[in-house]
Amino acid sequence: MILRRWLTRALGGLLVALVAGGLAPHAVAESRGEPEPPRVNLVLDVSGSMNERDMGGGESRIAAAQRAFNEVIDAVPEETHLGIRTLGATYPGEDLEVGCRDSEQLYPVESIDRTEAKTAVATLRPTGWTPIGYALRGANEDLGDGPGSRRVVLITDGEDSCGEPDPCLVAHELAASGTDLVVDTLGLTRDDAVREQLSCIAEATGGTYTAVQDADQLAEKVEQLVRRADLPVENPTAVDGAEECRDAPWLGVGVYEDREEFGEHRAYRVPVQAGQELRVAASVTADRQVNRDYGVLLRALDEDGRELTRGTGAGTGRTDVLSTGLRWPVEEPDDDADDSGDSGDAGEDRRTVCLVLSHSFSAPDSVVRTPGLPVELAVDVVSAADESPDAAAFGLARGWAPVLFLAGVGLVAGLLGGVLKRVVTALRGTA
Repeated sequence: MILRRWLTRALGGLLVALVAGGLAPHAVAESRGEPEPPRVNLVLDVSGSMNERDMGGGESRIAAAQRAFNEVIDAVPEETHLGIRTLGATYPGEDLEVGCRDSEQLYPVESIDRTEAKTAVATLRPTGWTPIGYALRGANEDLGDGPGSRRVVLITDGEDSCGEPDPCLVAHELAASGTDLVVDTLGLTRDDAVREQLSCIAEATGGTYTAVQDADQLAEKVEQLVRRADLPVENPTAVDGAEECRDAPWLGVGVYEDREEFGEHRAYRVPVQAGQELRVAASVTADRQVNRDYGVLLRALDEDGRELTRGTGAGTGRTDVLSTGLRWPVEEPDDDADDSGDSGDAGEDRRTVCLVLSHSFSAPDSVVRTPGLPVELAVDVVSAADESPDAAAFGLARGWAPVLFLAGVGLVAGLLGGVLKRVVTALRGTA
């Protein structure tokens, strides 16, 4: 009984954390000077397998989910618009076409009436199929297309049983629609196929996947998600990269989003002062079907087009996001270089670093090319370290110094070893 209550509360806490994550504003509407309320849609699998009693203490999966939903309904803030959609809740038959359209809105996405919503949840009984892809499209329509935060939380104990539409492709489709939809997924089993499918859905939309079968792991995940929900969310700034560095837009510290066509290079410029270090992370999202081999390259160039450093990433097989990064420190000017006391042009202490991003994603001929793949750049500039933490700071491991030092040590050790051997041999002869 204690384990069942613990598991139910943990699942409820996890859903509360995910709903709270929907409160982070992805966009702000200017309707009468007030932001649009965040909208969250809970999508619950009510297929026949939800009758399984493996959630601790002999409790069924559907009972644990209903208890968790009740906790979410009680805890959701007044300003949040919460809705509930089901899949597999009404059709018990064998007709594939009918079963794969068995998804309906149980409670609309609006300011919630807690009693009414909990009453609706209590009526659910595991019944039919698992049309996840179809339900995701319905959940997106439930949320509407206005401004404001839009989030779906999908809870299921199995993978899609219909095949069409493919849930992962639907997630990519929704991500590419430009409506800033985030889908978080919770899997009630540890099946590898379920994990792969739910992970793909979550990653395609910038959400999270969590397996919630084990009580200890649930508690840990709940704590992590609660902390994550408290973190501020950085809304990427749209930017249009150029083909050449001289035409590239200027970027400061922040997160930026762009689109890059297949075979295209995108250039951006970042000013970095002497004594600072530039840190950049770049990600390319495969929001459509791509071929199995791919890579991403991020290069940092100086004003003359010479490469300073680079970051690369590559892979093969199915992927959703490919990332890489780089770091480049700008040294302080040498104070002893100019004895005249003339400080020169202050602008000489600033360097312009050109960032050039390219990728080697390709796609079958049937895949549309425009718009390009989504690109995200995270730019940070920090104070460079005053001293190197390794031995190089003391002149070792530079130039000929370590070679001569090691050669000298080896010569002395060899001579001492030879003398010691002769002495030992002589002592043995006289013994």
